[in-house]
Amino acid sequence: MTEKIWNNVRGAGRLVALLVLIAGSAFDYAARRSHRQDAGAKARWLQSVCRSALLVLAVEVESRGEPARGAIIAANHLGYLDILVLASLTPVVFVAKREVRSWPLFGWFAEKAGTRFIDRNRRGDVARIADEIGPVITERLTVVVFLEGTSTDGADVLPFKPSLLEPAVQNGWPVIPAGISYKTSAGRRVTHEVCWWGDMTLAPHLWNFTTLPWVRARVVWGEAVAAGGDRKVLAVRLRELVSRLRA
Repeated sequence: MTEKIWNNVRGAGRLVALLVLIAGSAFDYAARRSHRQDAGAKARWLQSVCRSALLVLAVEVESRGEPARGAIIAANHLGYLDILVLASLTPVVFVAKREVRSWPLFGWFAEKAGTRFIDRNRRGDVARIADEIGPVITERLTVVVFLEGTSTDGADVLPFKPSLLEPAVQNGWPVIPAGISYKTSAGRRVTHEVCWWGDMTLAPHLWNFTTLPWVRARVVWGEAVAAGGDRKVLAVRLRELVSRLRA
């Protein structure tokens, strides 16, 4: 009973701190005009917010290697924590499914941070995304795409969907594989309490996540891969590299 009470106190305290951080970050965004106009400023704003959020949530991040600028990051996807972790390490712009825009609070932050939303049911939407992220790459920012198309429990890396690699192939942008993994305290489960996947509901999962004593995130960066040739072949190669890095 004592442990349960302490977990609830911990979770409540972190949620309050998180709400205060969100409110302050929203005010900062509104007060600075550059945040609303410049992709680089938006990415740096997101980086600052994510670093602070990880401190509040007691998430320690270990990064092995460094991502190049002006490239595409192809990483495995374990849930919403991936976004905080990757954005905390380097200024990035995310490509996300359009449904994310409608998420309470998270959707607002994603939009203000410059996330590009794609309709995966429209094949022609990839061309629009390519036009939007082209200037971002030119600014030496890095674009994150989750090629699995969904999040998982981390047991395996799903086959990569090649469609979002087409802009990289056509423009010769380098692609950086990245493997993400998590650990937490004994008696708690990474697969269900850190990873967010399947039909899990966001609010209950987030509440339970805030009660975890600590989480350690590890990101291992691979060498940049020159995009070219067949995007399907590239997708298979990247998945193999990400699987190795994750392990």
